[in-house]
Amino acid sequence: MQKYLFAAMVLIWSSGSVVADETFYIIYDSTMKGCTIVTSEPTDMERYKVLGKYKSNVEAEKAIALLKEC
Repeated sequence: MQKYLFAAMVLIWSSGSVVADETFYIIYDSTMKGCTIVTSEPTDMERYKVLGKYKSNVEAEKAIALLKEC
């Protein structure tokens, strides 16, 4: 029983660390003429311009309010 409990704790801990490593990007969409916060870097670099890379959504939200392009 203790083995299963330990295994479950390891799985929960490891899945929590994956979520913590998420990166947030502020991108400018040249077609829509606006900014968005996303969790993956865009592949279409002609349409999107990456304006910043942040470790948390809160940091990205604070930064997007200060960007002139947005």
